[in-house]
Amino acid sequence: MLRLDGKVALVTGCGTHGDGWGNGKAIAVLLARQGAKVFGVDLNLEIAKNTQRIIEEEGGQAEVMTANVTKAEDVKKMVDACMQKYGRIDILINNVGRSEPGGPVEMSEETWDEQMDVNVKSAFLCCKAVLPIMEKQGGGSIVSISSVAGIAYVGKPQVGYAASKAAMQQLTKTTAVIYADRHVRLNCVAPGLMFTPLVERLAQKYAKGDYEGFVAHRHKQVPAGHMGEAWDVANTVLFLASDESRYITGQTIVVDGGLTSATR
Repeated sequence: MLRLDGKVALVTGCGTHGDGWGNGKAIAVLLARQGAKVFGVDLNLEIAKNTQRIIEEEGGQAEVMTANVTKAEDVKKMVDACMQKYGRIDILINNVGRSEPGGPVEMSEETWDEQMDVNVKSAFLCCKAVLPIMEKQGGGSIVSISSVAGIAYVGKPQVGYAASKAAMQQLTKTTAVIYADRHVRLNCVAPGLMFTPLVERLAQKYAKGDYEGFVAHRHKQVPAGHMGEAWDVANTVLFLASDESRYITGQTIVVDGGLTSATR
């Protein structure tokens, strides 16, 4: 079950800043553990190489490079490099994101545009480059990491992030219908409040640096009583990337410990 032997997975945002496991790092390592050859991309080559090192130490195969996936020319270089290395792309994981605080009045136009570029344009550009390859191969699976912020208000004023993640989900749903008869599936995973190294940076933005208070507040928000882990996201991605989910497309799977059910 859930084996990916012979498949190639292109994972954007594959590194994690600091210690611990972020979503991209956990996803890349888990896909490799299940037999996939991983091509990882990150803005920071050092943290991408750390992910590569873990995969290779466990006996897997991985190649990494740096790229800005909000730029079409970088996306082309990334896809070309993956094809040159492995000759195919069976799985695409769109896993870059950025959250900035503010409502429409407080948020600058520049920050709004940056949020749209990072959170939804990146997925558009990666899909645009990879879809023809998957169609020619006879199929593939694209999994984009969205957020519960694209579904419900979860306590933080982050209008750009919320709007862009909602747009990602609709991009996924629409494209899934277009490509359904071409055997290319597109789905989203929407994490809720996850306890990853990113939380420390979010505490600076949303809680004036009160890390312990911010963590305690996030735990209390979740009906399950605690935040999730990057592995909760990675396991869901693995299912959607695998053949066991072959009849699932155009969907968003929420991984949030009941958070959105309690807020809607």
